[in-house]
Amino acid sequence: MTTQLAVLGDGSSRVRRDRLEILTALIDGPGFDPLFRPDLMKIPADHPVYGWGCIVDGCERIRRLQKKLCETHFLECQASGSSLMTFLKTARPLTTRDRFEPRPCAICPDRTVHNTNTGLCKSHDARWHLILNSTPQADLQDWINEQVPLPSYGTCSVHVCSRPAATALRLCRAHLDRYTADGKPGGARVPGGWWRKGDHAAPPAPTYIDAQAFRNWCRQTGEVHQFGSINLAALPPLLKAEIKWGLNTHAQMKHHSTWDIRDIQRMANRCAEINLTSLADFTSHAKQDEVSHLTTDSKLKMICLEIAVGLRIINHSPADSKEAGFIETEHFGRRVPHSGSYFDLTGVPQVWLRDLLWDHLAELLRSAKCPRTRGHFDSARRAMLELGGFLALDAPRGGHDPSLLGAEHAQRWAADLLNRARHGMPSLGTIRSDGQPSTVTSTTQGLTFTYARKVLFQALNTGRSDLAGLDRAFITALPQAGAIASTTRHPFNDETARALADETNLQAFADTFDPHDRGLRDAWETIVATGRRCSEVLKLRLDCTGRYRGHPMLWHDQTKVGNYNEGIRIPEYLYTRIAERRAKTLTAFEDKHGRAPAIEERKTLALFPSEYRNPRGDKSISYGHFHACFKEWVTSLDLADSVIHQARHTLATKLLAAGASLAHIRRYLGQVSDRMAEHYAKVAHSDLDDILATVWVAGPASADPGAPLACSIEPLSREEATALAIDLSKRSTPVEGGICTHQVVVNGGACPWKLDCHNCDKFVLSGADLLYWRRKAEQWRSLAERAPTDEMADWLHKVFEPTARAIEGLEKALAAMGLLDQALALDLRRPQDYYQRIWAINFRATDLAEVAEAAHERAFAEDGS
Repeated sequence: MTTQLAVLGDGSSRVRRDRLEILTALIDGPGFDPLFRPDLMKIPADHPVYGWGCIVDGCERIRRLQKKLCETHFLECQASGSSLMTFLKTARPLTTRDRFEPRPCAICPDRTVHNTNTGLCKSHDARWHLILNSTPQADLQDWINEQVPLPSYGTCSVHVCSRPAATALRLCRAHLDRYTADGKPGGARVPGGWWRKGDHAAPPAPTYIDAQAFRNWCRQTGEVHQFGSINLAALPPLLKAEIKWGLNTHAQMKHHSTWDIRDIQRMANRCAEINLTSLADFTSHAKQDEVSHLTTDSKLKMICLEIAVGLRIINHSPADSKEAGFIETEHFGRRVPHSGSYFDLTGVPQVWLRDLLWDHLAELLRSAKCPRTRGHFDSARRAMLELGGFLALDAPRGGHDPSLLGAEHAQRWAADLLNRARHGMPSLGTIRSDGQPSTVTSTTQGLTFTYARKVLFQALNTGRSDLAGLDRAFITALPQAGAIASTTRHPFNDETARALADETNLQAFADTFDPHDRGLRDAWETIVATGRRCSEVLKLRLDCTGRYRGHPMLWHDQTKVGNYNEGIRIPEYLYTRIAERRAKTLTAFEDKHGRAPAIEERKTLALFPSEYRNPRGDKSISYGHFHACFKEWVTSLDLADSVIHQARHTLATKLLAAGASLAHIRRYLGQVSDRMAEHYAKVAHSDLDDILATVWVAGPASADPGAPLACSIEPLSREEATALAIDLSKRSTPVEGGICTHQVVVNGGACPWKLDCHNCDKFVLSGADLLYWRRKAEQWRSLAERAPTDEMADWLHKVFEPTARAIEGLEKALAAMGLLDQALALDLRRPQDYYQRIWAINFRATDLAEVAEAAHERAFAEDGS
């Protein structure tokens, strides 16, 4: 859209300019597809957006509506029970007798084919069959070479049709069939047998029972749709240009709905019938009666509205939209996610107040810190609606003269809004979607005060309020909202948690509220098991899981906190469920396109694809759709009011109860601070424990701790290191040189191994203990060097070998996480070092020992080869 608008300049007004002139400039521009320029468009059968042919290779038949196969192939595919991709490998093409395009006769270049088998016009086809009756052995091609072309019939008499006539009645083949179906009004006919005369005989003039009735039929009948073409010849020039522009724009959209060329032609015919001159009338409330005939058909309405919305951006410059009382975010190169680009501001009664609101929103859209969601825009509009509605009732001249407003008017508005919030009274300006006034609450009252001050104080700072004539005292008298009371979500109680995790209820969620099997149940179970935000789960890509060192991992984007491609461990059953969902998504893609996705396509495919405006499969189901289905499901279970985000609170609280610290919870849930983690985990500052998160590795007592220290080890990848991170639900207690994870000891019981920590497989090493263990290694090397005999030195090296392997694995894991330098600089004698990031990531020592062993085995194999 921006590229197209660039050719128009930034004129002060596009409404006053000729709309046809603007559209003509766009249509003639270099970025416009030449396919959509002529009045009679020839659409290829395999067009990526408006294709109409069967996708079986070589098939000449028309595809079934909303399917990619013709009727015969569709039924065969259903009967075979195989997928579309499998069916296409063995399907045989079919021929057709349908006339998609009027081809010229093999003899007469100015006449169209009547019989597709012979390729002859009606006259020559009849003569050929007479020859066959008398001489069955006659050769068609030899006979064609001997014939002489016949004169043309001219063009079709129907005023909206530009096709060549197929008979002496001066009607094309399609309109001749329509004329017969309509009962032949006027009784037009041609004397029979005239074609038996000489080859150069001119077609006779038709005779009529009522010539005027025939002419009226030709004038009133519309275009007959023929597959492969869209005819706009009967439309006014402006409407014709609008449809051409709309077809080209729709074909360039990444996410678009399905437009069948039959519906496009029906829409054009209907516009001609009601004498519509412009589709821009669809967005004009004053002209809704004129387009009511079109709005009765949902498909035609969808096409017309999409074109009309796009034309609003073309027909209005930013200055025009300000004057008309709306703002288009696409004028500023912005599009709020999951929202249209149109924001209606006409509900603000005062023009000066509406202009101040428009300028405020325009500055937001131009700024580098433009809000990511529409919340700021809606709140600012609501504030001005409330203020404007009150001024219209209470202020002099309905508030239309800002110079008459003073501090007392702002104070009276504040008092009125506070009273409405206290008593739950209806709003004076905000109207709900059902046409009823919204109810003022303490929350909306606080937001109204906050955003009214933002809009008007910005106008004061920029001088726009002075230009409008608004007194400074009015703005400074606006009250502050103060603290807005907010309650956080609490975790699910036991009863609700059991109901939402019950297998019967989950299956009912899938069967009842997800009839198209888009994966709502799988998304909910992923939210519960991982504690991810709902939007993070819904936006998962197809290949979001994988195994690293045997551990199942989930990769996702935490866009709210700026963490991309984050990996977390997931349960085995969830990994299996996501794998099943991936298979279903791939099958749906293959059934839709008849092929497997390409490598680049697979990277962008959504795990939970939407079924609307999603031709490429990269658009996920929306949060609104998931939330609506979830809410209906919860209501059907007769549970208390529950929301999706409570699953995140529940997991955070359970992690805390299992012994995880706030640092653990913050990292696992992808939160920005410990305070936010505390907000989710429901604890006070006094409850914070001082056992910090650690990088844990197993101690030297593992069964096979690793390879010898003399061998070099390849560094771990980030994915492998993350996959080795220890489960956060483990509780621990500090011991000399590391941490004990044996739950009996952690709970206060006696150690069954009499505190022999360094020889216990429950003992783990921390990244903060790296220097301690390096000193130990140096000490053992020194003892070995001072040993009296070689046998004693070998024995000392052998005793310390398991510990050395564990230390090597610890260094390897820390290097992969980018923490090795911090670990080497960490001194536990300084208390502040307990808060370094080196404590944040944890690994099992047995896993690290296996990493070292695998690397040494590879090195040994390479040396041996």
